[in-house]
Order: sequence, then structure tokens, then C-alpha cells
Amino acid sequence: MSSAAPDAPPTPGSPVPPARRPTFRARLSALGVIATSMLMIVLDGSIVTVAMPAIQDDLGFSPAGLSWVVNAYLIAFGSLLLLAGRLGDLIGRKPMFLSGILLFTAASLVAAAAGSPAVLIAARFAQGVGSAMSAAVALGILVTEPAERARAIAVFSFTGAAGASIGQVLGGVLTDALTWHWIFFINLPIGLAVLLVAVRVLPADRGRGLAAGADVAGALLVTAGLMLGIYTVVGVETYGWVSAHTLGLGALALALLAGFVLRQATAPTPLMPLRILRSRNVSGANVVQMLMVAALFSFQIIVALYLQKVLGYGAAATGLAMLPAAVVIGAVTLGLSARLVARFGERAVLLTGIGLLIAALGLLARLPVRADYVTDLLPVMLLAAGFGLALPALTSLGMSGAGEDDAGLASGLFNTTQQIGMALGVAVLSTLAAGRTEALTATGRPSAEALTGGYRLAFTIGAALLVTAFAVAFLTLRRERAAAPDQAGATAP
Repeated sequence: MSSAAPDAPPTPGSPVPPARRPTFRARLSALGVIATSMLMIVLDGSIVTVAMPAIQDDLGFSPAGLSWVVNAYLIAFGSLLLLAGRLGDLIGRKPMFLSGILLFTAASLVAAAAGSPAVLIAARFAQGVGSAMSAAVALGILVTEPAERARAIAVFSFTGAAGASIGQVLGGVLTDALTWHWIFFINLPIGLAVLLVAVRVLPADRGRGLAAGADVAGALLVTAGLMLGIYTVVGVETYGWVSAHTLGLGALALALLAGFVLRQATAPTPLMPLRILRSRNVSGANVVQMLMVAALFSFQIIVALYLQKVLGYGAAATGLAMLPAAVVIGAVTLGLSARLVARFGERAVLLTGIGLLIAALGLLARLPVRADYVTDLLPVMLLAAGFGLALPALTSLGMSGAGEDDAGLASGLFNTTQQIGMALGVAVLSTLAAGRTEALTATGRPSAEALTGGYRLAFTIGAALLVTAFAVAFLTLRRERAAAPDQAGATAP
């Protein structure tokens, strides 16, 4: 790798001189290493779900404490994305990415060797910090290369869309065949390989310098506000919506975030310049994503719970039952979505994808107590192709208003709304499902019937969230002009 140019670093606020354009092979290698790292992070977020019973039995978690294996990761990841994205723009996206992967890999080793609940929860929090540092800038690294933008977004979207389902398959197989420790050990060789390759192939960037946007007060406000807000949301299942705990902390989180917005409107070097939200496509895409991810929690998690708790599937069988969803999502994302976007535009493809997802959750809302996999569940898995259509189009819209200086920030914002949507899905859908199940149990319904009734309510609410997402997308997102046939062929992967 060549050394940095000897000229002096840019003064604060001045444009960074463009680096020599990497070769096609170098850009393809960079795409591969970014996609691998993001797949590892997405897998880690879902691979834990099917191993939770084994973790609880081995480490002696209480039922309430077990949820913090997921919540600790979610709080750290969701609250630090925006800050990490902006810091990546200032100090360089490559250094931020490498530091995040290193921390994530080291934390995975601690999690794999954990012998107590406290150590595992601390390691999961550290994993979330590392994930935020790398994921916040990954999309910014990719979309600054316009020649392969369609391919990059398709691959990146595949890791998010199919990674969760692949994680459930892998988690079930590893837990049944080995032990739950291996769901974390598997990150070590992947993380080390990513680090070794990324050092060589990722484009070097020096950033604009901390003086160009080191808004310390804004960073403290947004990080504290997001962390407290996500903590409040994930605690709803324990404390309830109208408890003093939820209302008090929720009000404080909103006050901190309101203070952050005011700070950004007046700070000379804001952490998040509010100009990025002036684009209807950027702001609308982030709202749509938050609603869509919240709704799809019911698909990714509650379907797995139904398979295990109602139909009696084991961990590996549950993962394999979810595999068709991962296959169709991957096929659509990598093989079809970019061509459709090039021909019909992001808005039309996004609306079509959301429509398919509404149909999927509509079918799940009528799920029988003793479902047949082929007739009742397999059609739902195939309709998950809608996610493969929606996410690449949504990602393109979410990054559409970002210039070179704000690519990391836009990436962090897009990932932040994803995590907020996930937290809302966990809190709202799981709480409503549990409440409905308790009510049905109190009337003397059998356990399987009561659980199914709770899950149906979650699927119904999820479908309603998707209908809202469809309406927001239809009303706010701008129509994209279809590309010419030769251009469509050039941009498709």
C-alpha cells in the first residue's frame, strides 16, 4: 500500500483533496470485505435468538435478566451509530471501521468464554459499541464509489435482509451440534480475516479533522438521549407503558433529544447538520425504515417463537424452517432488485416490496394453532421476497441526499432509525403479544391456543405498521425517473 501524500493536512472546513481512484478490482475487494463484516454483525444480532434457552440453562439467567443478552447489544448499537457516523466523516471512515471490527472481535472472544451473566452482558454491550463504529461508516464507504453504487447497495441490503434469517439457521445448528459458546467463537476467524483484508483494500481517507465538526455538547446530548430512550423502550415489557419508570425516563430522553436538535440548529460546527433532513427522500426513507423494521420484528422473532413454543420445533429445525425466507430475499436482493430499480425507480420498487410484506403478515395474522408448514408457513417465507425488494430501494433513498462530507453521517442516521425501529418492535409487539396470551390463559384456553392468540395480535399490529409505512412512502417519497435500457443494464449487478 502506498504511503500518504506528503502535503499538509487540510485546514478545518476546507475540502479534502480527492484520492486517486481505486481500480475496479480494489473497489470489488472493498465491497467484499465490507459486506462480510456487515454480514457478521447482522448474524450476531440474530444468531443469539435461538440459543437463548441454552444460555439461560447454562449460566443461570433469570427470565428478566435473559433479555439483557439482546438489550445490552441493542442499546449500545442503536445509541452510538449517529455519533460514530459523524466521527467517521471527521477522523476518517477507514480508521473508524477498523477500530470497530477490532473491538467487536475482541468482545466476541470475551462473550464466547463468559462464565457468568454479568460477563456475557458486558461483552454484548462492547460488541454493540464495536458494531456501531463499523456499521455507521460502512454504507458511507460504499456509496462514495458511484460506478458500482447499485451493486454495492444490493450487496449491503442483502446482508441486512437475509442475514437475520441466516443467523437463525446458523445459531440453531451450532447450538444443537456444539454449544452456545460457538455462536460467538465463530466471529473470531471472520473478524480477523476482515481486519487483515480491510487494511489493504479499503480506500484511505483522512477525514476533515475534528475541528471541522467536533460538537462535544451535541454528541453528549444525542448519545445520552438515544441510549436512555432505547433503554426505556426495551424495558416496557418489564415495567409497563404507564409506569413512573417508563414515563419519567421517556420524558427525560425526549428532552435530551430536543436539546440536541436545538443545539444542531445553533452550533457553528454541528454534529448532525440539519440540512441532511431537508431532503424528502432522506427523511421519508428513515421514517419508512423505522416502521418497517418494527413490523418485521414480528416476522423474524415471533415466527421463531411460534415454531418452538407452539409447534415444538428444536433450535436447528427452527433455523431450517426460516431458511426459505433467507433464500428468496437473497435471490431478489442480489439478482433482481437493482434491475427493477433501474427500470421503475426506487419508489415503485419500495411500494411493491412493502405490499408483499403486508400480504405476508396478513397471512400470519390468521395462523392456526396447529399449522401445516407447507400450506400455512411456506407461502409466508416466499412472500418475504418483499424485503429483498424494499430494503435496497430504501437504502438508496436514505443515502440519496448525502454528499462526500456527510456520507458517514447519513449512514449512521440510516442505521440508527433501523435500531430504533427494532427496539420499538421488541417493546410494542412482544408486550402486546404477552398481554393477549395472559388474557387468553386467564379464560382457561390451552397454552398453545393462548400463545397463538398473542402471536396473531402481534402479526396484526405488524401489518398495520406496514400499511402506515406504505402510506408514508407513497405520500412523501419522490418519484424516480426510469433509466434508459442501456443505463439499466449498466447499473444492474
